Amino acid sequence: MNLNIYLQTPLIKASRGGIVKWNKLKEQIETHLKSDTSAYVTTLIDYYGMYSKHGFPGWVDAHNIVDKRLRISTIQQAMLDDLDPTLQNRFIPYLQLHEFEGLLFNDIDIIKSQVPPKDLVGLNELESTFRQFPDPEMINSNKATCPSERLLRIINGYNKIVYGSIIAEAIGLDRLRAKSYLFNNWITQLEVI
Repeated sequence: MNLNIYLQTPLIKASRGGIVKWNKLKEQIETHLKSDTSAYVTTLIDYYGMYSKHGFPGWVDAHNIVDKRLRISTIQQAMLDDLDPTLQNRFIPYLQLHEFEGLLFNDIDIIKSQVPPKDLVGLNELESTFRQFPDPEMINSNKATCPSERLLRIINGYNKIVYGSIIAEAIGLDRLRAKSYLFNNWITQLEVI
């Protein structure tokens, strides 16, 4: 299905990758929205890498919320509310819980088919992770057990850019959406703009 959505990924000024402070990001979001009145702006930020020092709105209140999905929704709503009200209708904030690599834990058979057997050195951990987390968005954010660290142990030579894109493309958008509630909600919002 072709929805005539065209993506641009402008470089965030003041960043060499990673998360920037909200005030810098907000400034650039508003600049893009003002310079192209037909454009929409969204984010894809790994919540796992965010800290209070980044100054995202709603951060303190959100961290009193135990339910992680509600916590993410609270921060996203605060991001939206913090923008110029005349631009809010074209901004779709999205935080990936916990990080992009969580999406790769959607289909174990795809991982097995895309990774050469000699590089799939952590098959037991891979299978255990799928049993423990039927919802890939809930794979925890502990430094040793977050999705990216798991993949580093499971796949010899794991590289986010190489394996991440290969596995995500092989899984396909429909299957990524089927098991990832927050991700699916984001894509649904993008489809109806």
